[in-house]
Amino acid sequence: MRSVLEALRLTVVSGVIGAAITAIVVGAILEELPVVLTGVGGLLLVVLIAAVVGRLSPGPGEPPVTRTALARIEDLRATSGESADVPVRFELTVAPDDRPAYRVKINEHINLVDIPGYRPRGIAVVEYRPDEPWDVSIVTRPTPEWSRRAEEAEIDSAPESTRVEKPGPGEGSWCVVMLIAFLAGAALVVLLFRGELFTSEGDAGPSSKQPSVTSSASSSRTFTTSTTVSGPSSSLLVLGRMRETATDLAARAGTSDVTAIVIEERRMQIRGDSSRPAGETVHLQTLPYELFPALVHEARTTLGVRDPKSWRIDVTPGAGTGAGPRVRVTVTGEEGTARLDADATARILDRRPVGEAAKGR
Repeated sequence: MRSVLEALRLTVVSGVIGAAITAIVVGAILEELPVVLTGVGGLLLVVLIAAVVGRLSPGPGEPPVTRTALARIEDLRATSGESADVPVRFELTVAPDDRPAYRVKINEHINLVDIPGYRPRGIAVVEYRPDEPWDVSIVTRPTPEWSRRAEEAEIDSAPESTRVEKPGPGEGSWCVVMLIAFLAGAALVVLLFRGELFTSEGDAGPSSKQPSVTSSASSSRTFTTSTTVSGPSSSLLVLGRMRETATDLAARAGTSDVTAIVIEERRMQIRGDSSRPAGETVHLQTLPYELFPALVHEARTTLGVRDPKSWRIDVTPGAGTGAGPRVRVTVTGEEGTARLDADATARILDRRPVGEAAKGR
């Protein structure tokens, strides 16, 4: 728990930050340069104080003692991210050699290429602190001995009563206090300039960019629905974005059974035909969208396209009765077009580098 002095310091800093940011906004609205400069000066003062306090703070002590153990992956979910390492929330049963197994939730940054190796009910190698068992981290490159143990091990799920969490009494209260201080600082600046702000002609506030959605129906039995996402961090490669977008499209179309799916950087389109039997359609909710970014990465880096300009995923029903959906990833660059094909589990079946993509359609 934070000391009283540290909590008071953070509360004061929150108030100053709230006042400074509001001063910049108010000064911009009123076109008052001194007010803007005052706000900028307040922010710079906070940064300077934080830098001085950081230099005066004592250095870290001895590194904590950690031990290696095996853990059963109960559940995992990617939260967000566009880079090679994405944050993933794990639900684990940790099974140390010298104590009973216990449950814990952790957040780890996992490389996009390594994500398919972590699946529910799988076994992972972890490091944990005996004195703080909630401090657990995934060992992405275990030793050969621990890799062998992980391959041979079978771990039962620990009961929910064994869950451990990092203690944090009072943290929520201090967060509320700091939020109130931030808002109080902002309100103080608004009150100081309330005359100029509320007597001037108001303008409509800035509109936020929303995804543009287009839908069309070519006949009573066929339909086409698409969504184009705009704004920052709007790439469909963000983990979780594809499944969310597919769910929205299915809700608008009134069905999850479609005949084709097209996914591009910022656009997803589905097409359907109500006259098709279920065996000739793709069910939107069963596709492994979380694995598609890894397929795009594989296509962009291993098929001879040095500087890919665009990529596209086409999902269609497989040929033949009982065949699963076919996933095709196409990338285009100055060198030409390349593609790879995968099955419904994102397992790569065929590669067509640049110069060969036009063969064997």
